[in-house]
Amino acid sequence: MDKPRVFISHSALDVDWARSFAQALKERGVPVWFDEFDVHPGESIREALESGLRGSDVLVALLDPSSPAKPALFFELGAAIGMGKKVVSIVPKDMDPGNLPLDVRLRRYLVRDSPEQTAEELSNALMAA
Repeated sequence: MDKPRVFISHSALDVDWARSFAQALKERGVPVWFDEFDVHPGESIREALESGLRGSDVLVALLDPSSPAKPALFFELGAAIGMGKKVVSIVPKDMDPGNLPLDVRLRRYLVRDSPEQTAEELSNALMAA
């Protein structure tokens, strides 16, 4: 069974963790769309994001305490849900679930660990689904 293609959504605050997480997923054979890997010089970022999301099966949203106030998160969540994509959020251990957007709270999310451990957990969950 092929592993589903994962689109990783992250904030600028999470870029180092997100890059390590994306690489850890790739090492586990999970096809990944990640902006640093897939948006090329001169390419429209907006068009690349849209194409990446359309071509993916799963949106993985890396959340931080400022995420619920960011319109881009709601746009990506709404677009993914509207396209029938699976949505998996990854939240910090110390984040109050009450601060999560409703669409996130209504789905099982993962609690962030090391990039490698979180990638392992997500990879296993994708294969079990």
